[in-house]
Amino acid sequence: MASVACTAVSPCASISISAWGSNSRHSSVVSLRSCRAVSSSCFLGNRLQCKVLPPLVIRRPVLVRAAAAPATKKPDQAEKRARQAEKHRLYNKSRKSEVHTRMKKVFVALDGLKKKGQATSEDIAPVESLIAEAFSIIDKAVKVGTIHRNKGGHQKSRLSRAKKALEIQLGLYSPVAAS
Repeated sequence: MASVACTAVSPCASISISAWGSNSRHSSVVSLRSCRAVSSSCFLGNRLQCKVLPPLVIRRPVLVRAAAAPATKKPDQAEKRARQAEKHRLYNKSRKSEVHTRMKKVFVALDGLKKKGQATSEDIAPVESLIAEAFSIIDKAVKVGTIHRNKGGHQKSRLSRAKKALEIQLGLYSPVAAS
């Protein structure tokens, strides 16, 4: 015995008829094109049933373009900010360290001249070049935002005051009283 079911999608659509044999593992599908409405139920041969389904809304075909998925997910903004903050922290740390190193070199050179006691203006020339280098490094750190401009000015002032104090102590400079 063969059981057959058919379905009509719309009055002018194809009718699919599937037949399954009781003794067979295979199924056969037959498509018929018909423009006639199929009755609600009909019997043809051995147990054939047909149902009429409500008509579907016919829409225009939509063109779908499949784009390749990106290999990796877009990184999270917080993770990116954390990476950037770490990079900036290391950059700023190295800049600040360089500023402190240059200032320390100036102070060590000034202390050496103080201990020497008798220094001339030629002995102060290398200290002035160290101070110029320190000023340059401080100005660059201020320019890129590693340190605040007021702190940069304070550090430059400290270096200048230390040099001026040494010159006064050695007698190479005498301050003029304000009149």
